[in-house]
Amino acid sequence: MKVKIAILDLYDGHPNEGMRCLRDIANRWGRENGYDIVFDIYDVRRELAVPDTSYDAYISTGGPGSPLDSVNSEWERVYFDWVEMIDDWNNDVTKTQKKNVFFICHSFQLMCRYYNVATVCKRKSTAFGVFPVHMLPQGQNEPIFSNLADPFFTVDSRDFQVIAPNYRKLGEMNATLLAIEKERPHVPYERAIMALRFNEYFVGTQFHPEADATGMSMYLQRDDKKKTVIDNYGKEKWESMITQLNDPEKISYTYSHILPNFLNHAVGILVEQD
Repeated sequence: MKVKIAILDLYDGHPNEGMRCLRDIANRWGRENGYDIVFDIYDVRRELAVPDTSYDAYISTGGPGSPLDSVNSEWERVYFDWVEMIDDWNNDVTKTQKKNVFFICHSFQLMCRYYNVATVCKRKSTAFGVFPVHMLPQGQNEPIFSNLADPFFTVDSRDFQVIAPNYRKLGEMNATLLAIEKERPHVPYERAIMALRFNEYFVGTQFHPEADATGMSMYLQRDDKKKTVIDNYGKEKWESMITQLNDPEKISYTYSHILPNFLNHAVGILVEQD
């Protein structure tokens, strides 16, 4: 069976590890499940490129910059027109093969602002490192969290956050809060929303489920990256990240479950309808 996966690239041409990780996850998942993977990338911010409705699953990436400053930009208009096109497809009872979309970090923040389901704002300080994520009760039955521990560990790298859920809007959309960030009783800040299901076919995370431990560990041990982390966050933070990345029950476990679970769910729907 051929499975077509479209990646909406929001990296704006900036060097990143995310695209390699997404390709590796898709290809490994395909090999393990006997699927022939077609993997296409669309540069949304630089080329105003978005995929059509011929794909079986869609993943929208993280990216640099503010999720607030792009309001009314041309690329964002194109992006949200695409979101509406996919949503219209899914709401059309004559369309039997529904389109599942996963939104990562920057994309997740854009979607939360677009749907007005929470407040998107700048953090007091950058979140950077390996952190625990706690499931909410609704997250216990969420397909993308299948077989994950509670809490599970993720890679976080962001200057912005999604907080203060708009429960009225969430209820109107039948959206579901899935997870929040680590407990921080020593600081007077609301915990950020870390995962949310917008509807039956749209789901997203504020963290990076595509981050692979081995690649990120090697990346952080490069002399230039090691210096950058130590200069900005201190040697203790760098050493802590290397230790946690090498723990098989942390990032590697999240990497091998969340996006593969998403693809299992998306393709499972396709198989049921074939």
